[in-house]
Amino acid sequence: MPLLIRNGCVYDPLNGIDGEVMDIIVDGGKIVEEAHGGETKVIDASGMLVMPGGIDIHAHIAGSEVNAGRLLRPEDHAVDFEAKTRVTRSGVGRSIPSTFTTGYRYARMGYTMLCNPSMPPLEARHTHEELDDTPIVDKATYPLLGDWWFTLEYLSRDEIEECAAHVAWMISATKGYAIKIVNPGGIEAWGYGRNVKDLDDPVPNFNVTPREIIRGLCRINILLDLPHTIHVHTNRLGQPGNYATTIETMDCVRDLAEKDEPIIHITHCQFSAFKGDDWTTLRSGAEEISKYVNRSRHVTLDMGQVVFTDTTTMTADGPWQYTLYELSGNKWINHDVETETGSGIVPFRYRRKSYVHAVMWSIGLELALLIDDPWRIYLTTDHPNGAPFTTYPRIISWLMSAEAREKTLKRINSKAACRSLLPSIDREYTFSEIAIITRAGQAGALGLKWKGHLGVGADADIAIYNIDPKRIDPSKDYMEVRRAFMNAAYTIKSGEIVAVNGRIVKSSMGRTIWVDAEKSPRIDAELHRRAHEDLKRKFREYWTVEFENYMIQEDYLHSSMRMTPGGDKRSNTQ
Repeated sequence: MPLLIRNGCVYDPLNGIDGEVMDIIVDGGKIVEEAHGGETKVIDASGMLVMPGGIDIHAHIAGSEVNAGRLLRPEDHAVDFEAKTRVTRSGVGRSIPSTFTTGYRYARMGYTMLCNPSMPPLEARHTHEELDDTPIVDKATYPLLGDWWFTLEYLSRDEIEECAAHVAWMISATKGYAIKIVNPGGIEAWGYGRNVKDLDDPVPNFNVTPREIIRGLCRINILLDLPHTIHVHTNRLGQPGNYATTIETMDCVRDLAEKDEPIIHITHCQFSAFKGDDWTTLRSGAEEISKYVNRSRHVTLDMGQVVFTDTTTMTADGPWQYTLYELSGNKWINHDVETETGSGIVPFRYRRKSYVHAVMWSIGLELALLIDDPWRIYLTTDHPNGAPFTTYPRIISWLMSAEAREKTLKRINSKAACRSLLPSIDREYTFSEIAIITRAGQAGALGLKWKGHLGVGADADIAIYNIDPKRIDPSKDYMEVRRAFMNAAYTIKSGEIVAVNGRIVKSSMGRTIWVDAEKSPRIDAELHRRAHEDLKRKFREYWTVEFENYMIQEDYLHSSMRMTPGGDKRSNTQ
């Protein structure tokens, strides 16, 4: 049935619409100029805020790492659960919710697209099973390629085209979306009880450095014309003084940018923005990073905001997780994935009165408020590392209200509050800027041309919030803003109403979006043939599975969308 959303206050930054009262027409799962026949359902959105469906560029929601975290933390299940309804299944978990619970909770907040940022290629099958099991939202996932032996071997010889053929195969074989790099070289070094110290520290047993890994994979990403940039978790993450490494990482690919557009994404940047020599002298490096980003066009970031709460940290960065284990004394999992990557998991609690935790809380907000262009930085918590994704409404209220930030500043460690840059920052985000950092900007960074906006032809993924931007002042009424973003009045996915006032009314199946990178016209057939022969030989030597059993067939995914390099949609499978 066609759908008419009438008289909503619309924020659609990609189309230049900033709080205009207007109608939106939906038909066949798309936004259209006019519906064609049949009865039309009407939603009266008078006095309500209308935005595209939310997009999360970086949230750990599926796969072996996430599932191991669920097993590690039975106490996380006890504090939060979803009761079964006529429409929904039951589920558990606060910081690591089960698959169905994840889909429901995102949909309640008006989110319709999620990106799982850390997939060991060997464990892609499990990841896709969990993504298929996550209802309502569309999904994509990033294979970990920065410490893959093929990458290290080819880049050590500067064989970019040969490495590109292997990377293209891996993305297609695992049904991935983007090149993910975590602590480049450090994960491989961790297999020998070591880490890398800086961008020019050689990786053990491979004649290659982190700088060469980052630059090489950036060149490959450009060569393959993938829709998203390289997605980089920097070296020395979580270590005092790492802000300098982050700036050096961004700058090391500056010369590769041929156009005035991003070629590198620094993820959960808060964890990579520390100044100081040790934990006692820790302070914010947000100002230096923001200055660099403000004068550069080749980089985007996401926040990785910390919220004072109990959560679970998980990352492919095994050395960092071991450091967290030593700092916290909490239980710990570390995992090595054959020739490919690693991971670690540690439960954690961020405390207001901890000096270090309070500084981290301040850094994430400082980055978002000091970077001038909201199209360059996006709202994330690195779920669940900084906090569960369900804390997004609270973070939105901090961004929109200096008063809300000041209220929290009064409750945190006094030494950290005195050193925070937040009291000197008057900036308050507008609703349009919130739409950018939670929707439009993320869609643009991902190359999803049919998402993140409400123009004709876009997917009919829409969030309607019971708040009137013409009536309230977010700076003063920040609690009202927070309540509104916690439970959307309506969430519409692919033209169907799936949530009403925070209640799931339809549990539909979202799609998994992946890139058939082997279809890149810039890698010739002979390179692909040689890559396949090399892969088959190496699989017999190194892997515990056969080459033929490693690949994820397209029909294995319950519902998917295949893209080809360049960002164009090519086919849907159901």
